[in-house]
Amino acid sequence: MSNPISPPSAQETQAVWDALRKAVAKTLERKRRLGQYAIVWSGNAPIAIGEDAPVELKAKSPSN
Repeated sequence: MSNPISPPSAQETQAVWDALRKAVAKTLERKRRLGQYAIVWSGNAPIAIGEDAPVELKAKSPSN
């Protein structure tokens, strides 16, 4: 007979979210230091951030 899997507790869920946030922040900082661009979600679309980001992937400014 198999045991039912219990859902994670709120504390376990928060620990997972905290670990994911830390990993993403660390990766984005590493890419920034290396001069690499990153793709992030902004509003309704993905955009590229960073000095070397392709122009066609950067966010459009209101004057464009």
